[in-house]
Amino acid sequence: MSRQKPGHSFHIPVMGTGYTVDTPIKIAHYGIDSVISIVDHRLTERMREYHSNLRKIPFEPIHEREDDCRARRITAYLNLVDDIVAQNFGKLRSSDFEDGTEITKYFKLLPESSQLKQKYNKMLRTNGHDPGTVGKELREEIAPGAIDVNIMTKLDRVNYAKKNEALPHEFNDAHAALRGFANSRLNSSVVFSAGMNPRLYSYSARFDDFYPDENESLKKRIILKVSDYRSALIQGKFLAKKGIWISEFRIESGLNCGGHAFATDGYLLGPILEEFKTNRNKLTDTLFELYLSGLKQAERRTVNEPPPMRITVQGGVGTHREHRFLQEYYNVDSVGWGTPFLLVPEIVNIDTETLQVLCDAREKDLYLSDVSPLGVPFNTVRKNTAEIEKQERIAAGKPGAPCLKQHLVFNTEFSKNPICTASRVYQKTKINELESQNLGEAELEKAVNKVVEKMCLCVGLGNPALITGEMNTHLQSQGVSVCPGPNIAYFSKIVSLKEMVDHIYGRINLMTRNDRPHMFINELKLYIDYLRSRIEQSTKPLNDSQMKYFEAFQNKLNEGVTYYKQLAESVSTQWEEFVTVVQDHLLDLEEELNAIMIGENEYVLVRAE
Repeated sequence: MSRQKPGHSFHIPVMGTGYTVDTPIKIAHYGIDSVISIVDHRLTERMREYHSNLRKIPFEPIHEREDDCRARRITAYLNLVDDIVAQNFGKLRSSDFEDGTEITKYFKLLPESSQLKQKYNKMLRTNGHDPGTVGKELREEIAPGAIDVNIMTKLDRVNYAKKNEALPHEFNDAHAALRGFANSRLNSSVVFSAGMNPRLYSYSARFDDFYPDENESLKKRIILKVSDYRSALIQGKFLAKKGIWISEFRIESGLNCGGHAFATDGYLLGPILEEFKTNRNKLTDTLFELYLSGLKQAERRTVNEPPPMRITVQGGVGTHREHRFLQEYYNVDSVGWGTPFLLVPEIVNIDTETLQVLCDAREKDLYLSDVSPLGVPFNTVRKNTAEIEKQERIAAGKPGAPCLKQHLVFNTEFSKNPICTASRVYQKTKINELESQNLGEAELEKAVNKVVEKMCLCVGLGNPALITGEMNTHLQSQGVSVCPGPNIAYFSKIVSLKEMVDHIYGRINLMTRNDRPHMFINELKLYIDYLRSRIEQSTKPLNDSQMKYFEAFQNKLNEGVTYYKQLAESVSTQWEEFVTVVQDHLLDLEEELNAIMIGENEYVLVRAE
């Protein structure tokens, strides 16, 4: 049974560094939650200057060489965003209940299942546009959307003093970003993504806002982006023992998502959601017991009952029916819609060239690349301007990019201090080394191509905000990196915020194609392709360890197929569409999966025609 929501049942996840860096300013007053990346303090400083000048607010720069500039810049920007959202929401709340006003837009965007929407519609039926007492109540009940922030836990670069001495870990990139958020005025959440960072998690215990206040409320909350239940339990326990509560577990598909793809070992989204659904109360009880003990040990104010814990999901959703199924069958509190919003320039920063590339993109144009200096597969699209610019540098004999921001510096192959594998310095040095090894022509070409594949994401993902804001890019790269999920292939036109929200809630249909596979089916296909590619890329013959890994991966996918078959039987009455999808596609994919034969040091890769 569907649970009625007071407001919206979707959120907009973080997209790159620049695409959603100021999205809350554009949509939070309509009650829509969104997430800002705070990895790039130089970008947040530029955006603070931009929005201050736009609104004629005095701007005092925080210079690069000032103490703790990274954290202070982030705090200053988040405070400005909070102020602007408050102003926007104040104007909305005081506007009249008339056609075309902001408060009317607020209510028209809401889903029909929303309690607020139902009360608003009843007011219109009873009083027309004369709100009376009900209108006053509605003004008090509405609230702005969350201004959440994202920190990739792996981006925790050590910083150095002038004499090349490492600064204390509190000044690491992710630590400083967390401090910037914790010191801000925001009442919102930080999304920890990209895996567990024990030192960073422990650092969160330094800040009072993550602990209960006198009303047992949390001003600052933690969202963990996870790919499976086991990971959620491990990370949740670690933080609970320190008196830190997890306010939300945000489940993301390992492959059917945008940006970096943290693939599971064959665990599919449906079975993962089922495990969370089954164990939700157990998860809360387990963590609450540890949480109480942690609060006591930290000598913090205790609580009488568990704080709210939300379960949300994102990755590959594209239709109203899928959205409802996630809500009503798995009881998730919110569904993330990321990639489709790249075609809504009203609320994201995106240049016209990239927008056209995305509109034209089809399945063959979207691929899981090796461009990320993190060494993690990265979803992207062919013909993006950053890729074109990279190829031009390679053709000119100048591979690699100037390392201007240094957020992805992890390689110590040629230097004591880490450098980025997408940098000109690294790529030139690595290619020189390869050329000195007397490799065969084909082998050398393959090795060099692997080196020059890496791309500067720090600049490429931040550029959309600078370009759309018509800000000087200081002669840096003009290329734009873009990281849509595979779902973008089925969205092909630029739309408004209203149109996309209407699509999410089933009021209109933006799909121009009728051949889009169900999100669960598409994810399964992506995992089969991923398994096949991993086997193809492995050194032959496969050793025992490789064989065990691939067999376990294949078995886990087969367990997922079995789960979907059983799910189709159990929901056949209410969700006939899902049953049809399973019948039409699942058996074919099962056959393709089992055609990847893995046995004693043998493998056979059979591709479906």
